[in-house]
Amino acid sequence: MKAPDRLDRFRSQRLSLSYCEWGDPSAPPLVLVHGGRDQKRSWDPLAAVLSEDYRVIAFDLRGHGESDWVSDGAYGIMDHVFDFANLVDTLELTRFTLIGHSLGGNIALRYAGLFPSRIEKFVAIEGLGPSPRMLAERKALSVTERLTEWIEQRRKVSDRQPRVMQTVEAAQGRMQAAFPHLPEALIHHLTKTGVKENEDGTVSWAYDPAGVARTPSDIPYEDFVELWRLISCPTWLVYGANSWASNPAKDGRAEPFQNATVSVIEDAGHWLHHDQFDQFTAQLKGFLGIGPKPA
Repeated sequence: MKAPDRLDRFRSQRLSLSYCEWGDPSAPPLVLVHGGRDQKRSWDPLAAVLSEDYRVIAFDLRGHGESDWVSDGAYGIMDHVFDFANLVDTLELTRFTLIGHSLGGNIALRYAGLFPSRIEKFVAIEGLGPSPRMLAERKALSVTERLTEWIEQRRKVSDRQPRVMQTVEAAQGRMQAAFPHLPEALIHHLTKTGVKENEDGTVSWAYDPAGVARTPSDIPYEDFVELWRLISCPTWLVYGANSWASNPAKDGRAEPFQNATVSVIEDAGHWLHHDQFDQFTAQLKGFLGIGPKPA
């Protein structure tokens, strides 16, 4: 795996957040945004490929990796968007290519809708957020049901401590059991970069477990769709054939985008860029104009 060429930090809302870079600093910038319970170094395999053509940048979301945790354990998605905007401004990026996975795709989509002139090309890897069916199920709940559910969820995670494992090897065993189809070398890398060492020599996953609790409110779905409509750059929405996520070409969510292509990667789940790395990378390079066109 190719380690980053540069590692640094930036400030956002009194937090210190970590970011790294690969490739020529003068090359066209490309920013990667990881998903929930993940971290910036999970992009290492993809960054090794893309850094031949781009200045590749990735950062740890608040509460993830080497970035600070929020003291009250509340992680609103628009706070993540604000952090991302601060990263862009810190690095003085005027126009760049943007790739986000899952939660990272949701964050990146909001930024792209707010600042469409800054985005050269956009890729959302299963990043459109909840499906229409899931949103309808939530909407069917009364306001008291939604808010009491949120209170109970926050109570459940507020005192939750990170899982403690005796060794990195023990953590790797847990990840291998969860993702038995992934190569051992990748599992080793994702584990090594995805844990932090505790004072007693044990290790824990490097994310705040309180971050899994949903916030009780967000911008209305209609406003989110309006942001999608404002994204004018070439957009690639890519999904795994075996994923739980809903295909936007079938559920209508691809319609608002001005210039979107939807692709499905066979024999892949939610982590499709790991599940089928070669297939995904070949199609991505085609979309970016550095390889054959995506299917």
